[in-house]
Amino acid sequence: MTVQNHQYWMAKALQLAKKGLYTTHPNPRVGCVLVKGGELIGQGFHLKTGEGHAEVQALANVLENFPKDHAAQLKGATAYVTLEPCSHQGKTPPCAEALIKAGVAQVVFGMQDPNPEVSGRGITKLKAAGIEVVGPVMEAECEALNPGFIKRMREGLPYVRVKLAMSLDGRTAMESGESQWITGAEARHDVQRLRAQSDAIVTGIGSVITDNPSMTVRIDSQDQEVDSKQVRQPLRVIMDSALSILPEAKILYPSSQACVFSIEEDIEQEHLKVLHKKGVDVRFSPRGEDGRLDLLDAMEQLADSGVNEVLLETGAELAGGFLQAGLVDEIVVYMAPKLLGSTARPLFQLPLDLMDEAVDLEFSSVRKVGQDLRLVYKPTYLEEDYEEGE
Repeated sequence: MTVQNHQYWMAKALQLAKKGLYTTHPNPRVGCVLVKGGELIGQGFHLKTGEGHAEVQALANVLENFPKDHAAQLKGATAYVTLEPCSHQGKTPPCAEALIKAGVAQVVFGMQDPNPEVSGRGITKLKAAGIEVVGPVMEAECEALNPGFIKRMREGLPYVRVKLAMSLDGRTAMESGESQWITGAEARHDVQRLRAQSDAIVTGIGSVITDNPSMTVRIDSQDQEVDSKQVRQPLRVIMDSALSILPEAKILYPSSQACVFSIEEDIEQEHLKVLHKKGVDVRFSPRGEDGRLDLLDAMEQLADSGVNEVLLETGAELAGGFLQAGLVDEIVVYMAPKLLGSTARPLFQLPLDLMDEAVDLEFSSVRKVGQDLRLVYKPTYLEEDYEEGE
C-alpha cells in the first residue's frame, strides 16, 4: 500500500484509540483496524486494564463480521495499530503472538512501545514470524494520544497538567479567597472531562482548608463524549507537609481513592494514626531545598504507582512550586470575560524580579467554551531540557 493509504487507516485506528481516553489508565490508549483488499474487516480499541487489547478486540470483531470464514479473511490481512504490539505476558496474552497466530501478512504500527525494557521486541517477534512490519506511521499523532504513559515509561514521571481559571486581568480569586464562579457552566463541565482523563488530581492543603472540595469526576449522563458509567474516579492527592488535613475533609472519601503526601518529621503521630484508621494512604517525601515538600519525589512515587497523567488543581503557591521545579508539562487556562481587580489573587506565585527570569510559554491551542476561552500552553523549559539532552 502507499504511504497515503497507511495514513488513512492509521487515522482510523487513532479515532478508535480515542474512545479509551477516559478509561484505559494506567494502560495506554490504543486502536487497531484490520484491512484486507483495501476493505475494513475488523476494528477494536483498548477500553480498560484487564480487558483485551486493541488487537485482540479487532480480531474478535472479524469473527463477528465473518463468522463462517473469519480465518480466511485474516490470512494475508494488514493490521494497523497505533502502538507496537506487545510481546510480553501481562494481564492479557501478548498481542504480537495473537497477530502471528491469526495469519496476518503485514503490521503497520504508529509508534514503538516507549517502555525501554520491551521496546522493539514486538516488532522483532513479528518479523521473525515472516510478517512485514512498517512504521512508524503518524508517530507524532500517536504519541500525542498518550503523553502520560510515554513520559512515565521514558522518564519515570507523570505528565502534569495545571488547570487554572482566571479573569481577563489574570486573577483566580478575590483577595478574600472567593472564587465561585469565575468561569461559566460549560467551562466547568470541560474541567470534568480533564479530570476524567487523569489518573490523579493533585491539590494543596491550602485549597482543601479554604474550599473543602471533593475533587471527584462528575460527568453529566447526557454527555456525548464521555460515558459516565465507564469513567473511573482518579486518585485524589493532597500535598500537606505538616499533615494538617482534617479527617472529615471531603476529599478523603472514599479513602481508597485518596493519598496525602507529608514530611515525616513535621507530623503528629497521633493524627497519623487517626488517618490510618480511616484508611487514608499517607506517604512521605523528603524536605526539598526550599524547605518544603519535595515535589519531584512525590511525582516519582506517583509514577511508580502507575500514574500516567496528573491534573493539578490548586492555588498560586503550589502551582508556582510545580512550575519552578520544572514539573509542569502543560498549562490549561480557562479565561472568563470579567475583571477581578488589582488586589485579587494571581495565577502563579513566582518570586521573579528581572525580565530575564520570566517563564516563557509556547502557545498550543485556543477554543471557545461557552463564554470563556480555553487556552493551552507548554513551558519552553521542556524544549530546552530536550535540546540539552540531545
